[in-house]
Amino acid sequence: MYLDQAKKQEIFAQYGKDAKDTGSAESQIALFTYRIKHLTEHLKQNHKDVGTARSLTKLVGRRRKMLKYLYENDINRYRAIVKALGLRK
Repeated sequence: MYLDQAKKQEIFAQYGKDAKDTGSAESQIALFTYRIKHLTEHLKQNHKDVGTARSLTKLVGRRRKMLKYLYENDINRYRAIVKALGLRK
């Protein structure tokens, strides 16, 4: 499995306040970004996988909504997470 519990804990520890901070916007955006990168690589090899393409589109939309939330409520946190993840915004 590409995303096990240890990898999730690592992502949450790096981008959240601690390893148990699973609900903050930064940790959720980081998790979405990791999953988006994985699905993108999968679709490069399996371009006819329509279900995965739909899942990828939904994940991108969820991440966009989280980024919009951060942008509207705390611009400094938004800028920090965009810079840390290397997102284009």
